[in-house]
Amino acid sequence: MAAGGTTTGGGWAQLRQQARQLETQTETLFHTYSQFASMTNIPPQPTTDEQATLAQLQDILSKRETTLASLTRLLDSDAAPSALKSSHLSRHRDLLTQHRSDLRTLQSRLTESRQRTNLLASVRSDISAYRAGGPSHGADGGEAEYMLEERGRIESSHNLADGVLSQAYAVQEGFVGQREMLESVRRRISGAAGALPGVNELMGRIGSKRRRDGIVLGGFVAVCFLVFWFLV
Repeated sequence: MAAGGTTTGGGWAQLRQQARQLETQTETLFHTYSQFASMTNIPPQPTTDEQATLAQLQDILSKRETTLASLTRLLDSDAAPSALKSSHLSRHRDLLTQHRSDLRTLQSRLTESRQRTNLLASVRSDISAYRAGGPSHGADGGEAEYMLEERGRIESSHNLADGVLSQAYAVQEGFVGQREMLESVRRRISGAAGALPGVNELMGRIGSKRRRDGIVLGGFVAVCFLVFWFLV
């Protein structure tokens, strides 16, 4: 029986170490991937490095999901699950959820920046093509140029609105992640309280004693007030 417990503990420690290593690799790749989104002149199409970094991120997130599934099965097979192990597993899950949300946000930023760059390049190209036609276009050329500029401004407004909506969705995802984290903390606290039933009983006794002391003190103050009233 002791040998089985030792084997389980060793497997848990090995899987946790693997999970932490994958989390560290994820943070490093996030730093690299975020640099593509912060570029001043973003390429019209994803570069080979950008695609490779994204593929590595998605692969590591998938590996972390598999590792956490193995940890969950190992914890469920334990005859007496440890509250500390449950807390560690919950922390790994919360971090994985946060990283998935961060990846979606970065991908959205890259897509919006690339669409905006491509749109501006297309508008400039159309305007340059009309200007290159010279005065032969006459009034029609000037009107076409004006329409192209108006289209560019309208598209820019649409992109700005899309960016605001994307930020709102990102904030909403952040609130959801925080709510899940708080719920996880609540579950851990409840689990710890359930694992120590004596603490609940002790807190109940302390509360009862405080109420009893309050009643006695209130009665004493009332008697003193009545005595003072009759003496006066």
